[in-house]
Parts: sequence; structure tokens; C-alpha cells
Amino acid sequence: MVQFGDFNRICETVALTLCPLVGAEEGIEPTCYSRNVEVAGTLIFQPGRKEIVMFFYLYMIVTILELLLVSGIVPTASTMYPYFVAAHIGCITATFWCLLLNGFVGFQFAEDGTALSLWSIRISSFVVFAAVYFLSIATFQKMAGFDPLHPVPLWIVLYIFNGAALVIYVVLQIVLVYNTLDDRWPLGDIMFGIAFYVIGQATLYVFSVRICDTAKHYIDGLFFGTICTLLAVMMVYKYWDSITKEDLEFSVGSKQNVWEVKELLGDDEYTNQGSFGGGYPQPQYSGYNDGY
Repeated sequence: MVQFGDFNRICETVALTLCPLVGAEEGIEPTCYSRNVEVAGTLIFQPGRKEIVMFFYLYMIVTILELLLVSGIVPTASTMYPYFVAAHIGCITATFWCLLLNGFVGFQFAEDGTALSLWSIRISSFVVFAAVYFLSIATFQKMAGFDPLHPVPLWIVLYIFNGAALVIYVVLQIVLVYNTLDDRWPLGDIMFGIAFYVIGQATLYVFSVRICDTAKHYIDGLFFGTICTLLAVMMVYKYWDSITKEDLEFSVGSKQNVWEVKELLGDDEYTNQGSFGGGYPQPQYSGYNDGY
């Protein structure tokens, strides 16, 4: 049973990046861990709206840091390891925070794409990152009254703060779909995203040791948890694409693209253009008669 603020049971189940730095002086050793080098995949695309693209940039940074730490490129014995782990935890929390703020974008707390909307997310995400980075370093290095033997504040950040951010985001999106959209299909994207994330977390924290023993240490729950998290992030993109009208080269939505070329034409040219597809007005032939 996982106890509040205690990483022992968690780290015995799955080899998180912070496990060598908390608990006993030598850290907490997992019961079973994989011996292979994982290569985490990253999906590259053009999300469009700048608020959501920050979430994907942060996720990309988290993936890169996790690759460096889990694969052993930055070894646990390195003096830089605690700082990389602190950056990893800080980026994870900033990613959840950025996702939460993106949940409010649809409610127009500020016009999306404006300086107020963009910089409020950027600055607050950086502040969250800096605060969690300091908390992590202070915990690992026994600074400011924090102690790696009792890393309760770090536990609260990772599992309560981040979990609450995710739950609030999901609730906001369900409310947004029901109140402002006629189409209910985006709810399916939300449900799939939740399912992938829950399966990933269950694989990570419940079945990791069993998977590791069965696979003879070649893979563990972290492998499948990373894949499920990637799928959940892909569903965040799929959901976002389904409720917006952005023109994306790699769009995976079911709606037709709406090409906005109005700004490229003068007023007279735009009025006189024929109908060639989405975004152009229907031609007006008032008073014209050629005998047909």
C-alpha cells in the first residue's frame, strides 16, 4: 500500500529518475528494473495555436531528459545527475501546468494568441518550473530544511498537484464540449486519452515488477508506461484538432480544412473572386442574362 509522502513502495515498483536520490543514503533500489537502453519516440508536427504548442514543446523536453536519465547517458553516480532529475521533475510539473492553463483557453479568459494569453502561460510555466526545480534540488541536497529521507513536498507535487491539474483539465474540456459545441465526438478523444493515461499509470505502478520478471529484465513497466503516455499526448492533439479550425498540414481531424486567404487579397479582389472552395464567397451575377 502506497503511503502518503513515501516513495519507498513506489520506487521499489518502478525505477523513477528520482529514486536514487530519495529515501536511504544510497537511494531506493527497485525490486526489478530493465537492463536495456530505451529510445523514446517523439512526434513532430505543427500544432498551430501557440498556447498548445508550448505544451508539446515541454513534453518533448521531458522526453529528452527522461531518455538521458533512464538510459544511463547521465549516470546516477554523476554529480550532474541530481540537477538533471530536478530539471526533469520541474519540466513534468510545468507540462501539467501548461496543459491546465490550455484548458482555460477555450473559455476565453483572454483572447487566444494574444500577448496576454501567451505570456501568462509562458511566465507562469517558467515560475512553476523554477519553484519545483528548487524544491527538488533542496530535497536532494538537504537544503532549506528539506530532506531526501522525508521527501513529502516532492511527493505532493508529483502526485497531488500534477494529478489535480490533469483532472481539472479533463473536467474543463468536458464542460467546454457540452456547453459550446454541437458535436460530441471530441468527448471520444478525451475518453481515449484518459484510458491511455490510466493504463500507462497502472502498468507503471502496479504491473511493472511482474512485467520485468516475465521479460527477464529486458523491459519493465516504464517501457509500456512511456508508450501509453505518448498515446495520451497524441489524443490531446487529436482532441485539440477536433475542436479548432486550424489548417494543419498533418491534421488528423475529420473536419474539412477551412482555408483563410482573405487577408491576401484586396477588398475589391476578394469580392469579385469566384467560388473555388472553402473561404471564398459565392459569385454574384445580379442583373446578368446571356440568354441561357
